[in-house]
Amino acid sequence: MAKLLPLQSFSLQETEDGYRLLVSAIGGESLYVSITPDQMDDIIDSLENAMGGEEGGEAEDDVEY
Repeated sequence: MAKLLPLQSFSLQETEDGYRLLVSAIGGESLYVSITPDQMDDIIDSLENAMGGEEGGEAEDDVEY
């Protein structure tokens, strides 16, 4: 398993094919990843679940998409 480093910053940019995400960790290197629109939807759903979900929804722990 990769070592967990604290998040320093992130940025999200829209591209022709989806999105580009830059994640930087304190004491680590920056990483760019490309994200499809479907993956972005999954990320948003995961964040909503982590924050307690939408009204009437139930949170799921450690969901991987």
